[in-house]
Amino acid sequence: MPRVTNAPAIPSEGWGVLHLVFEIAGSRNEPVAVAEAQALVEAFLEEQDAQLIAFSVVGAGADFGLILVHPDLTRLHALHRDLMRTQLGEFLVEVPDRSILSITEASEYINPDNPNVEELREGRLHPHNLPGTRLVCIYPMSKSRDVGANWYAQDFEERRRLMGGHGRLGGTFRGRVSQMITAATGLSDWEWQVTLFADDPKAIKDIVYEMRYDEASAIYGIFGPFTIGLTAPFADALREAGLTIA
Repeated sequence: MPRVTNAPAIPSEGWGVLHLVFEIAGSRNEPVAVAEAQALVEAFLEEQDAQLIAFSVVGAGADFGLILVHPDLTRLHALHRDLMRTQLGEFLVEVPDRSILSITEASEYINPDNPNVEELREGRLHPHNLPGTRLVCIYPMSKSRDVGANWYAQDFEERRRLMGGHGRLGGTFRGRVSQMITAATGLSDWEWQVTLFADDPKAIKDIVYEMRYDEASAIYGIFGPFTIGLTAPFADALREAGLTIA
């Protein structure tokens, strides 16, 4: 018997995260009505544990993006589908290599002896208040399987050692950069999606630069395309992306 349509798809651990990146099609001078799309966004944000960050993309390759968080993947799918059915959706062309589905996770490498281990796990599994910074940087990544640099051929303790150093280096940017690292294995072509939040563009440049020297990244890291966005309320982000709002 087929499953019931619209039945929830809730992870047994963690929340769903959908990063969507678009180009704007058509004339930038043609006024576009966004009231219907705005109403969908507002209804989504009224739901428990739902979060949405809108941003305009700086540079070439894309124009506008959304970061959506919700416990139920069905709800992420519905908002995505319904936005594309609005008049706004007629002007949005998805950029698949910059869009990715993932779920929040608590790293298996968290030190169990850390006195704050439960707080760390909870914060990563259920990020209730995403930072309200002006900038976001998103990019996917995977671990290498190359001969001589196969992450998955290393034993657990060696991987924990490497990730421990990686985490300590990332911690030196506390107060300048906040991170949300979500798991995409089996959900997308990449294994993780990284989201960096900052107000200072140099802080994003610095953390990515410094962490590439870390052993876990220098030997085993594979990075996808980077997207930098200026965050703003939904309609304002569309304006900053160059759309004329009716």
